[in-house]
Amino acid sequence: MAGYGQYSQKPNSASRLRSATSQNKGAPSYNLRVERLKWVMPLKATPTHQYPHRQQQTNKSQSTAAMRSKFKDEHPFEKRKAEAERIRQKYTDRIPVICEKVEKSDIATIDKKKYLVPADLTVGQFVYVIRKRIKLSPEKAIFIFVQDTLPPTAALMSSIYELHKDEDGFLYITYSGENTFGDLFEEVE
Repeated sequence: MAGYGQYSQKPNSASRLRSATSQNKGAPSYNLRVERLKWVMPLKATPTHQYPHRQQQTNKSQSTAAMRSKFKDEHPFEKRKAEAERIRQKYTDRIPVICEKVEKSDIATIDKKKYLVPADLTVGQFVYVIRKRIKLSPEKAIFIFVQDTLPPTAALMSSIYELHKDEDGFLYITYSGENTFGDLFEEVE
């Protein structure tokens, strides 16, 4: 049984887990992480009006019919930009995110579109928030997309925001019950 040091036999997973948790006394507990996720705040709903003279899309990935944002259709560019700037000034440690369902997806629609997300939240933690908001069962898959690509779950929302924020200042995220686009993000630093 060489290679296991002082163990006379290969340790089972339960004993490894006990020793790992006893050694990591400074690690945040599960309750703290869940409590932190409660700070992902939905923004107040704004009235939905149709604006016939909406700004023309310049972002090529957002111009596709499947990824067209209803939020962009409902609000003029100047209003969105002013709101994003106001949010960034008032909440410097938060990121303004618009989260919408892909049109032809069979998954439930989320109740709020606008979110203020802590900058140090990971993509995986944000997916957890979305799953809770749409009450998605654990056995069902969910995929989120930023500009037609799947972001890595360990990436921080702040790095995704810096790389992919829209010209109006919001980060647009779409979600679906199936991987409709299939592209993966390139390495995020």
